[in-house]
Amino acid sequence: MRLDNDTRKWLRRIGHGLNPVVTLGEKGLTESVQAELERALSDHELIKIRIPGPDRERRRQLTETVATSTGAEPVQTIGHVVLLYRKAAKPDPRLSNLLRHGSGKA
Repeated sequence: MRLDNDTRKWLRRIGHGLNPVVTLGEKGLTESVQAELERALSDHELIKIRIPGPDRERRRQLTETVATSTGAEPVQTIGHVVLLYRKAAKPDPRLSNLLRHGSGKA
């Protein structure tokens, strides 16, 4: 799934006010972190995650691994924070960040 520039801008605008909901630890992408990412993406569609560590290349690799394993699209990376998007099959209007904060464009 490739996002066009307008959609990416719209998602960044919504994501600006979000806080990270998942933080990857030193062990990286464990089963429990994977399960939490799946739950968060299914519920919210657009989430921020935090990937700590001083090594920029390792953070980039972890971002790619997370995106591949969850089927999510990285929208934006700023420092240690990554904004991820994955469209839900049946979004819940009470939980979906897109439906709560956006116009339902994507």
